[in-house]
Amino acid sequence: MTAPVFPPILLASKSPRRKQLLQAMGCSFEVVHQDVAETYPQDLPLSQVPVFLAQKKAQAVRDQLAPGQVVLASDTIVLQDDVIFHKPVDYDDAFRILEALSGQQHAVITGVCLLSLEREVSFSDIAHVYMAPLSAAEIDYYIRTCAPYDKAGAYAIQEWIGLTKITKIEGTYNTIVGLPTHKVYDALLSF
Repeated sequence: MTAPVFPPILLASKSPRRKQLLQAMGCSFEVVHQDVAETYPQDLPLSQVPVFLAQKKAQAVRDQLAPGQVVLASDTIVLQDDVIFHKPVDYDDAFRILEALSGQQHAVITGVCLLSLEREVSFSDIAHVYMAPLSAAEIDYYIRTCAPYDKAGAYAIQEWIGLTKITKIEGTYNTIVGLPTHKVYDALLSF
């Protein structure tokens, strides 16, 4: 079998984790910057927020598309008890989020939008994460050593909390990291 051939990708994301995942998949891409307010209609079902935001990010860079290219935009949320935990704004917000997730199960939903000049494919994937209890000292340690300010839910599964406090996941690991690579692979092949 020969390696799959993907279209050239414009990655509408600043996430170093998404870049690493695309590189590992063998994708050719360039990062394009967009500043999009991560707002959504208040009546939108919470499980649909990641796809809505991914579509918004993709549309923001649509004018940079050339024939044959595909924009890849993605958004990840942490959802627990009908509350979305986005990226924390500061230490106190990160502490509050991690305290809420401590000892609980939560969902991580990553939405993806692939956009070419001809069409759009959007989808999401969900994983359920079970976190062991965190002490105040452990939360403080994590925030001070791992700087979780660019991570939905104030943590990254590939860092200290993931290594020591995640007891079980139901779903795909890379969805939690920030890109459901198994679904992205299939969607890219369709382009």
